[in-house]
Parts: sequence; C-alpha cells; structure tokens
Amino acid sequence: MRLFWKAAGADRYLLERSTYGDQIKYLCLGGIIIATGLMAGLAGGYAFYTIFEPRGSAINSFQTAKDIAGTYDEIHIPTFIKAIIFGIIWGLIIFNIDRFIVTSTGKGDGTEDITRKELKGALPRIIMGAIIAITISKPVEIRMFKTEIDVKLHEKQIEQEQIYKSGVDSVFNSEINKKEATIGKRLVRISKLEEISDKLKGEIAREINTNCREQCEEYKRQLAANQAEIASLKEDPEYVKVKAELDTIEISRSLKLQDAKKVASGLDGLLERIKIAHEISGFWVSLFITLLFMAIELTPIFFKLMLIKSPYDFMEENVKELIKAENGIEIKANYYQDKEGHERDLVINHQVIRLLKEKIQILEAQSELGEEALKSWKERKKEEVRNNPGDFIDEDNKEN
Repeated sequence: MRLFWKAAGADRYLLERSTYGDQIKYLCLGGIIIATGLMAGLAGGYAFYTIFEPRGSAINSFQTAKDIAGTYDEIHIPTFIKAIIFGIIWGLIIFNIDRFIVTSTGKGDGTEDITRKELKGALPRIIMGAIIAITISKPVEIRMFKTEIDVKLHEKQIEQEQIYKSGVDSVFNSEINKKEATIGKRLVRISKLEEISDKLKGEIAREINTNCREQCEEYKRQLAANQAEIASLKEDPEYVKVKAELDTIEISRSLKLQDAKKVASGLDGLLERIKIAHEISGFWVSLFITLLFMAIELTPIFFKLMLIKSPYDFMEENVKELIKAENGIEIKANYYQDKEGHERDLVINHQVIRLLKEKIQILEAQSELGEEALKSWKERKKEEVRNNPGDFIDEDNKEN
C-alpha cells in the first residue's frame, strides 16, 4: 500500500492519519500508474525485440517443426537480453512521466463534476497521456495478432522474393540475350551438331548389337566429324570470349538470386507488422484496443479531477499553509489584475522582506560610521598639521 501511495505522489504521513477511504483512493491511483509502467515496459521490450531480432522467414524465424506440438523455437538470446534492458528503462521512463502527470494534476474544484475550465487546464496532460497510450497499444496489438500477422507476412515475403527474382532475371536476361545474339549462329550450329551426335551414338549402339560393322564404322566417322566441328566452333576466339562473359553473368545472377530470401526477410519489421495488424484487425478493432489503453492511461487524470475533497485534502492544505506561515510567506488571492485582465495572487515573502530591511539598515549604518570615521581622521590630521607644520613640508621645495 505504501508503495502505491508513493507511486501516486501522496503523503504517507497524512494518509496514515486520514480515513480508510482516502487510503484506498490513492492505493488504486498508484496501482494504475504502476500497471501502466509495467505494460509500457513489456510493450517497449517486445517492440525492441521485433525491431532488432535476426531477420528471416516470418514463420521459420519463430516456429520450427517442434511448433506443431505446441513448443516455440529458441529465441535470440543477445537480442532478448537487450530487449529486457530496454523494456525496464522504457517502463521506468513512462512510469516517471505518468507519475509527474498525475501528481501535477490538481483536484479541480473539489466536486465530482468536471467543468470546462478544469478540462482546459488538464488538456496538455490528457494529450501526453494519449500519446503514451498509443505507443503502448501498438506493440501489444501486434503481439495479440501475432499468429495471423506471421502467416500474412510470410505470404508477403514469398511475393517479395518472387518480385526480386523476376527483377534479377529481367536484368540479367537482357544482358544474356545481347551476348548470345553475337554468337547465335554458332550456338544453333553447335546445338544441331550435338543433337546429330546423340542420334549417331544411338545408331552406333544399335549397329553394334546387330554386328553390322560397315554401317557402324560409317556412323563413327560421322560422329568424329561432328565432334571435330563442335570442337572447332567452341575454340573460336570470339566464341570463347563471349562464352566466358556469359558464364560470368550466370554466376552473378546465381549470387543475386541467392540474396532473394535475405531481401524478402528484410520485410519483417515493426512498421510492416503494424500495417498488417491494421489490415487483419480492421479499423474498429484497432481503435478499440487503442481506446482501451487510453482509458487506462487517462483514468488517473480524470480520477483526480472528479475527486471530492476529503480529510486528506484538508490536512494537506493545512500542512502547506503551516509551511508557508513558518517561512513567512503570505498570499493574497485575486489581489490584482494583469495586463490581460486575469486576476493574480499577490505573494509576499515576509522573511525575505525582513532580511532585506536588516541588510539595508546594516549597509546604511556602515555608511554612516564610515563618514564619521573620515571626519574624525580628518580632524586629527588637521591638529597634527597645526602642531607640527614642518613635518608636512618638503625642505627641497622650500629652497626652490
């Protein structure tokens, strides 16, 4: 209870002497603030892990064959540790901001009604609370729809992989076509000769089985002639050069195609997951989740504006007045109007005024004493001159 009181910015000394109802009010208020900080820490840690985890397939990176039995794959430990540290820091930051927002929000006019003036005064805190609620809700939203998001994201990754491969093929195919055009006739000739050679090999094998040596020898001579022509065409300098360039292009294309999965895995980011979450959940479900966290975040602010003054509030005001009285601070409410016509309080610091008056009197007394000392010193010197004038005249100046 004391921990929650402290989180709500309440005075433990006063609450322990107040009613049980006041103690429960600030217990609930502190509980909401602590709960918001915990949710912010979890959401921030999950968002950090989602951003910096190793990229891969949206399904394979989270699931393996074991997942069919309901067990999850091992997480990336270094990123997980960093996410925990970031989540703790982020949770403490949000907790501190929430605590400041709640403690700096007044109790309004002490009634259950929230007037327009009270709402206007709390508007900056409401806006800050709404921003915090949105930052908390989005990571939680993508975790709620994680399974559906993984499936949809995996489909997008496959689509992205195919698009990347098509792009690579279109680029390299144009280069390959240009190179093949320069040796097109040779390639056609080589293809035909290789086709004829394959048929001749089949005929030779068939003739060997039939023991027809003369026909077999003829096929062998034709095969040797074809292979010699093929070798001659392949040894042509231009053909060798272009073929080497084609091989280089093919190797480059293979390397680029190997990067297709890596490029597709890069689609697995926080922003993409938020977009897919909106697509899956729809506008109203996403809005409902955001409003739910906004309600949790903004409840303490509206809660304080709706509080009715209780014994704790009167004791708190009494302590404040005692502190001001002990330090000589007087406040005259609505004492004057500023240039814009707004009524302002007059703050009189009697302790400061007293010290200022004492300081002024001391300085004035020191000034008077200094003047008196100068007069006395001057009279004494005059007397010394009258008694011994020669002591104050230089003899060399006399002779001159």
